[in-house]
Amino acid sequence: MSPSALPPPSSSPHDAHQPGIRINLQQFVWQALQVALVGMVIGMERNVLPVVASHDFGVPPRSFVYLMAFVISFGLVKGVLNFVAGRLSERIGRKPVLLMGWLAAIPIPLLIYFAPNWWWIVAANLFLGVNQGLAWSMTVTSKVDIAKAEQRGLATGINEFAGYAAVGLAGIATGYLGHHYGPRAALLWFALAVIAAGLITAALFVRETLPWARAESHRHAQRQHAGPPPRFAQGLSAHAGWHQVFAFVSFRHPTFAALCQAGVANKVADTLLWVLFPLYLHEQGLDLVQIGWITGTYGLTWGASQLWTGALSDRIGRKRPVIAGLWLLALGIGAVTLVQGVAAWLLIAAVMGTGMALLYPNLIAAVADIAHPDWRSSALGTYRYWRDTGYALGALVLGLIAQARGSLLPAFGFTAVLLLVSGGWMAWRAEETHPRLPPR
Repeated sequence: MSPSALPPPSSSPHDAHQPGIRINLQQFVWQALQVALVGMVIGMERNVLPVVASHDFGVPPRSFVYLMAFVISFGLVKGVLNFVAGRLSERIGRKPVLLMGWLAAIPIPLLIYFAPNWWWIVAANLFLGVNQGLAWSMTVTSKVDIAKAEQRGLATGINEFAGYAAVGLAGIATGYLGHHYGPRAALLWFALAVIAAGLITAALFVRETLPWARAESHRHAQRQHAGPPPRFAQGLSAHAGWHQVFAFVSFRHPTFAALCQAGVANKVADTLLWVLFPLYLHEQGLDLVQIGWITGTYGLTWGASQLWTGALSDRIGRKRPVIAGLWLLALGIGAVTLVQGVAAWLLIAAVMGTGMALLYPNLIAAVADIAHPDWRSSALGTYRYWRDTGYALGALVLGLIAQARGSLLPAFGFTAVLLLVSGGWMAWRAEETHPRLPPR
């Protein structure tokens, strides 16, 4: 869809592009279904692939860097595509980018099913990175477009709830399916069904939301904005180029930079929990179904808790929940290797999921709070570039640590310390971004 095909914004109170979750509830629900389906595509890998990598795909035991290659490829591609998606969606609209993301997902299950070796899994995750970078980016951007400023915590919380609850459910489902039908067949048919559902519902029911962002920009320009005054970051023109937005969000603005580094730290942690946590549990003698329940509990707690953590930040601000989440996640990761038994690991998984829920949607909401609507999607894309490049950085660093020590344990300790330091950086450099609350 070209920009000229999009309806011009109007300042009328009866305009069709008024913000608010309730007034746009039907579209909000369709967007939530989209992110749930996108979450299932990545969730199907989180239990099965790390555990069967050696037996089914020929990964030598304790070749941790080689094992991590599929996450490195995913993180590098997803990070870049997050930024590309944000910038592209400001030109052609959100829906075309979403559809491109679903089309990119089609090769994933086919490559996994026919893979003769682990490099095919690495190639499949290149397509997974494109799918997640384009499709997930658009679900969160679209929800921010149609929500009010004071609802952004709730909107991003619902988005990430739907996505990560689906990640957890997919991990549990593919654990059972893989146990009964084999990992390749389970992933093939599960993924094809999810991708078909995502593509069809996106094409038929999802609306373009770029006009809402343009209408918001118009209201700000005409001083007709209702609600608390925005706290847009100063120092960047509303019509800045992509390279200016990227540099400003990444390095020049202290709050944006603090949010970006926290995003990197949380994805390093998620890499650990995606690959090394299931591997560690397998080394402790757990089977695929037990591992699926533990990793699924992490995903489900992360997802479900965002229903209240996002709304909480609309009341008390973004900064405190983010710091608490980083430190709670550090506590959980540090405790993984100190406990034994399925019940204990289920409890730790719930603690880690709660930590993720406190920080994850509120980092997104904080970026959206202080980004001008004309370049908000690019700002979110820049943040998500750094955040998801954390997958690649985490996979490389954690893989090298485990490889050098011949053990998974040091990787858990390193990640816990990184999260503690990241929370300290947030406390020191980030200002509160919620428009109703004072910056400090």
